[in-house]
Amino acid sequence: MTLRFDVVEIVVADMAASLTFYRRLGLRIPAGAETEPHVEATLPGGLRLAWDTAETIRSFDSSWTPPQGGHRMALAFTCDGPEEVDATFAELTGAGYAGHVKPFDAPWGMRYAVVLDPDGNPVDLFARLS
Repeated sequence: MTLRFDVVEIVVADMAASLTFYRRLGLRIPAGAETEPHVEATLPGGLRLAWDTAETIRSFDSSWTPPQGGHRMALAFTCDGPEEVDATFAELTGAGYAGHVKPFDAPWGMRYAVVLDPDGNPVDLFARLS
C-alpha cells in the first residue's frame, strides 16, 4: 500500500464567501462553484484544496461540530517578497477581511502577517527577508 498526501479540506459556513477570499489569494477555483456543497481546486504541484459546507460534513458525520476556542490548522502562502506580504495584507484587510497579525519582520528571517478567512481560519502570508 502506498499512501500519498492529496487534499486539504476546509469546512465552511458560507461557500461563496470562502471561495471569494481564496480567489483573492490567486487560487483558480471553478466558476459557478459558489452554490456547490463540495468544491476542489488543484494547486501547483498537484495537491488539492477542497471546501465542504457544514451540511456536507454532517451528511456523513452527524456528530460533527465546529471547533471552539482557537484554530487547529492554518494555511500559509509564500509571497515573492516582503513588499508583497504588506500589499496582500493591505488588499485583504481593505476588502473587509480581518487582519489577525499585522506584517512584521520575524526573528526567523521572514516578513510575516496573518489574515483570517471568512470562517476564522488563519492564513499566513510570508516571504524571506533578504
